[in-house]
Amino acid sequence: MRTEALIRALVADNKQPVVPISRKLLIAVLSGMVFSVGLFAITLHVRADIGQAIRTVRFDFKLIATLTLAVTAAVGLPRSARPQDGAASAWTLAAAPLLVAVAVAVDLLMGPHEWLRRLVGQNALHCLLLIPMLSLAPAMALLLALRSGAPLNPKAAGARAGLLASGLGATLYALTCPDDSPLFIATWYTIAAGAVTALCAYIGRYALRW
Repeated sequence: MRTEALIRALVADNKQPVVPISRKLLIAVLSGMVFSVGLFAITLHVRADIGQAIRTVRFDFKLIATLTLAVTAAVGLPRSARPQDGAASAWTLAAAPLLVAVAVAVDLLMGPHEWLRRLVGQNALHCLLLIPMLSLAPAMALLLALRSGAPLNPKAAGARAGLLASGLGATLYALTCPDDSPLFIATWYTIAAGAVTALCAYIGRYALRW
C-alpha cells in the first residue's frame, strides 16, 4: 500500500466511533438472554407452585446463588477482555461457592438422614441438559463480543464468559426446577455450570487469541 493510501485508511478508521468493550458485552449478554428466555417460554414453563415456592428460603436461596454467580462473573469480564491481568477481580468468583457451601452445611445439619434423597432429587438429568441449553446463546454472544477485545488470558476470559452465561442459564432453569435443596444445587447445578465454563474456556483459548 502506498503511503498516501495508508494515511487515508488510518484517518478513515480513526473517524469510526469506538464502542467500549463493556457496552459490547452488555449488548451481547442481553441479546443472548432474549434468545434464552424465548427458548424457555417455548420449551419449558415456570413451575406450577411458583407462588408458594417464592416464599420459601430454599427457593429464594437457589435464585440468589445462581444470580450471585452471574453477577460476580460479570464484574470482572470487561477487565478480562483487555490486555491486563484479570486476577485482581478473580476473588469475587468465590462468593457463589461460599454461599452454596454454607447452605449445604446447614442442610446437612437439619436433615442428616435424608441427604441422599435431597442430593439425587427428581430432575438431575434435566438439570445437566437444560442449564447448558439455556446458557448457550449468552455464552456464544459473549465470546463473539470478546473477540473485539484483546484478552491477556484468552482461556480465562472464555471461562468467565461461561460462568456468566451458566449463572444466567441456571437462574432460568431454577424457575422450572422442583429441586430446591442446596445439596442438589451444589451437585448438579455445579456440574452443568462447570461443563459450560469448561467449553467456553476451551473455545476462548483458541478463538480469543490475538
